[in-house]
Parts: sequence; structure tokens; C-alpha cells
Amino acid sequence: MNSIKFLFLHNKITDWRRLMSKCLLLLACLFILSTQPAYAGIENDLYDGNIFVVYAGNGSLVPPRQTLAQALAEHKPTVLAFYVDDSSDCKKYAISISRIQEFYGRAAEIIPMNVDTIPSKKTYDSTEPGYYYSGGVPQIVVFDKSGQVVLNQKGQVPYEEIDDSLRQVFDLLPRTETAQLKRRAFNEFSSELAK
Repeated sequence: MNSIKFLFLHNKITDWRRLMSKCLLLLACLFILSTQPAYAGIENDLYDGNIFVVYAGNGSLVPPRQTLAQALAEHKPTVLAFYVDDSSDCKKYAISISRIQEFYGRAAEIIPMNVDTIPSKKTYDSTEPGYYYSGGVPQIVVFDKSGQVVLNQKGQVPYEEIDDSLRQVFDLLPRTETAQLKRRAFNEFSSELAK
């Protein structure tokens, strides 16, 4: 009699386990079918990660080496770039900020500032990024050595316009009188190393 009860109980437990396995499989399938694939892209306003790493291939920009207060205290020419990671305009503009660093990064301080990290206050000191933020991204603010603003514009400011203001800050010849700075191609660089 005990063996019949045991077999009956064993069959019930086995049936219950099969039913639970089928339910779990069904739930897993429903979960997989209901999830949206990740669509990372430069044309949308979705968060894909840090825009300088993902779209400009330049992780050295974030976090910045110095704060705005430190750069102004050291009388360094500074480029303050306001952005957010989930803006297609900022994603497209990340390469321009990287290009500014490429040509002026040793002589000027490049400070990308995610506007989501600016503390919300009623007033800001002139050494705080919030003082210069005007409510739109991307936004570029260029400071000369004395801390005076020489360029403050919202939108995708052309690299040439930022370059002109930095040439003024560094007392360089205008672009019309000098050869345009040109990026060195990787193959040229590697071929020089091979010599």
C-alpha cells in the first residue's frame, strides 16, 4: 500500500514539475518577445553611453582634467562644452569637441560639462559652469587667459568658428593666412614609425 501511495505522490510531483517547467518556459518566451532590442544610434535621443567614448572615440575628454574654477585660476585658455548624453545633436557634435582637443588640448583646457550634473541653484559664481549655461545643448563657451568670454554660442557651432576664436586667444595668424590644420592619417603616422 505504501508503494502505491509513493508512486501516486511521485507522479503528482513529477506532473507538477513538468507544469512548472512549461510555465517558466512560456514566461521566458513572453519576456524575450516583449523586450525591445537596443537601438543605439547617432540619429536618436536615446542614451547609448558617454558620447565622447561612443561617437568621438575619445575617452580622454571625460572626466575633464580640471574644473572650470581651476582652469580660470591658472589663467589657462578654456573651452567649456555643455552637452547631454541622450541628445542626437550632442552625439553629432562630440567629434567637433574631440577635434578641438586634438589641436588645442595641450595649450587649452577642454572641459565637457554634462548639464545633468550641474547643481540646481538660484545663482552661480562666475567660476561655476552653471553661470554660463543658457539652457540649450550643445553650447560652447571659450575663455581667454584672463577668463574673459570670447565665444558663447548654442547649437552645432562650426569647428572653424571655434578655431578662429582660439587663434585670437593664442594670437595665431588667421586661417586665411596660414595652412589649414589637417589631421594626419593613421597610415601616414604608422609609415613614419616603420622608417
